[in-house]
Amino acid sequence: MKDERVDLALRNPFIAPPASPLASAGEAPWSLPGQDGKLTRRRPPETGLSRYNKSPHATSHALQRRSSSARGFPVGRSFSGKFPHALLALRGNRSSFVGRISTGSDLTPSTAGKVRGMSGTVPPILSLALPSETGRVLSIQSHTVQGYVGNKSAVFPLQLLGYDVDPINSVQFSNHTGYPTFKGQVLNGQQLWELIEGLQANDLLYYTHLLTGYIGSVSFLNTVLQVVKKLRSINPKLTYVCDPVMGDEGKLYIPQELVTVYREKVVPVASMLTPNQFEAELLTGYRIVSESDGREVCNKLHDAGPSKVVITSINVNGNLLLIGSHQKEKGQVPEQFKILIPKIPAYFTGTGDLMTALLLGWSNKHPDNLDKAAELAVSSLQAVLQRTVDGYRSAEFDTQSSSLEIRLIQSQDDIRNPQVNFKAERFD
Repeated sequence: MKDERVDLALRNPFIAPPASPLASAGEAPWSLPGQDGKLTRRRPPETGLSRYNKSPHATSHALQRRSSSARGFPVGRSFSGKFPHALLALRGNRSSFVGRISTGSDLTPSTAGKVRGMSGTVPPILSLALPSETGRVLSIQSHTVQGYVGNKSAVFPLQLLGYDVDPINSVQFSNHTGYPTFKGQVLNGQQLWELIEGLQANDLLYYTHLLTGYIGSVSFLNTVLQVVKKLRSINPKLTYVCDPVMGDEGKLYIPQELVTVYREKVVPVASMLTPNQFEAELLTGYRIVSESDGREVCNKLHDAGPSKVVITSINVNGNLLLIGSHQKEKGQVPEQFKILIPKIPAYFTGTGDLMTALLLGWSNKHPDNLDKAAELAVSSLQAVLQRTVDGYRSAEFDTQSSSLEIRLIQSQDDIRNPQVNFKAERFD
């Protein structure tokens, strides 16, 4: 029987190939990869529908092959470790198998989750079939109809940086709570888990990153911990970026019992932590009154779990600075740095959410250089804030009279390609 080599990159792994006489006879229409890393499609014997291009799905299947040829999964490509198990479902009639696309690995059921074969009429999930070079993020944060806080402040910047982002809105409010009134709904832990179950039921639960922000109840936070466990059972290399939003400048925003859950349960499973000064103090029980205190707090947080810690704002001797710390191996002395940040005489909403999203985005692009990622994130944020202040001043509004809504959409270029105006200084 003559074999026909078909480059795997020409196929969409979520579109089932048309049924063939070989499949109906119990023989898989595809063989295992050869040394060149390609699957072999066996040509069926001549029949009434003698070739695949004679099948009822021929036109859509051929179009699919052509349209996906430029951006399909190259066999053996590692995607810098961010998509280690690209999933493939190949189905012939009722027989199917699921495997990993990587040279040298067997086509066996993957721990990254099984992908069921779909009907040729169902479109694929391209963020799974053709993942971005950066990653796929699940972001669990608040949402407002008007303004930019929570997911509204985080999702768009991450998308500009090339990430596929799926938001789950922990709350949906008309506007942020700094306004005189607000209306809306709050998602509870059970409802969050139902969404996760829905994603899992359709094999959509593969993520490279989880991002969480403000969480207002113990039950919801405990469910988030279950989500972390579930996502890591599918992708053990999941990066969990946690902004432990608890308060600022000595004021607690959340119930006291949530602090304990963060300290004892969340910090140990986080990959990156982005607290402000007050939150870092709450998590460690250690006061920060100097740069050396900030560095020691980072060390204490490393001991508890995360390899990357960025204290996003510390007030020391009238100066505002960021302190970052990256412990590349457990037990290793971390690389630590600071960035001096100019004070802007105004109060903004959504800046912490934006900063954490930018840190996720840039640190993933520069995994071994947290200081460079922080430079890019701080430079982007400062450009957004300055544009916001300039906008309100143009509208003849007193920028110190109330909190300001950031000019996110107008700052796209500063997010995508920031000019680095704030440099990191490494500690010896």
